[in-house]
Amino acid sequence: MLSKLPDSVQAWILPIVVLLLWQVTGALGLISSALLPTPWDIGVQFIQQLQSGKLLIHLEISIVRAAIGFGLGGSLGLILGLVVGVSKQTEQYLDPTLQMLRTVPLLSLIPLIILWFGIGQLSQVILIAFGAFFPLYVNTFNGVRGVDRKLYEVTKVLQYSRLQLLFRLIVPGALPNILLGIRLSLGIAWLCLVVAELMGASSGIGYMISQAREYSQTAAVFVGIVIFAVVGKLSDSIVRLLESRLLRWRDAYKG
Repeated sequence: MLSKLPDSVQAWILPIVVLLLWQVTGALGLISSALLPTPWDIGVQFIQQLQSGKLLIHLEISIVRAAIGFGLGGSLGLILGLVVGVSKQTEQYLDPTLQMLRTVPLLSLIPLIILWFGIGQLSQVILIAFGAFFPLYVNTFNGVRGVDRKLYEVTKVLQYSRLQLLFRLIVPGALPNILLGIRLSLGIAWLCLVVAELMGASSGIGYMISQAREYSQTAAVFVGIVIFAVVGKLSDSIVRLLESRLLRWRDAYKG
């Protein structure tokens, strides 16, 4: 019976069931509201934050901060992924160093970033950019190297220029991997945003969560967490929609 429902409706069944169970257990006093507020309490807190105007201000700052960091790190990862993927010589010079940097835990760099750039907007953007760089770089590189070799031979027969080779073969062939890299980079950028705002920001959703924690406002903490989850899901859904449009030509297994 449930299988006959539209996919968009089926996706909401599990969250609604979880929320109902959560509300009932909280209303019956089985879970302390100080530790785990009910969805109703969280909703009331959300409306209060929204009416005060602070929530939208913090959200706008967080989105701009994440967008700048993702734009810098993601674009650099895309460009270097294409360059290193196309050129074997460039791969020998750059890829070993980049792969070594990729294995360094991101959180271990926070003290250095603070020492070099201080606690402010610049250090937060750099942290986000660093996190967003590697998923897009690795997936772009793998996408370029995954293009069928026979197609390269065809382009030689057709006498493609380097630009034609890049935009008519390499980029379209690597596009599935590039879009996957964008999805992963967006997720890492959003994660780094949380870390950046918790480590010393004076604005943003992460800062709002930190302030709520200091005053033991658990419902406000959940409001921030839910906002992070919703915005992260929306950004991922946008890329998935882009995938469905740009990769319509693929005859792939749908599940």
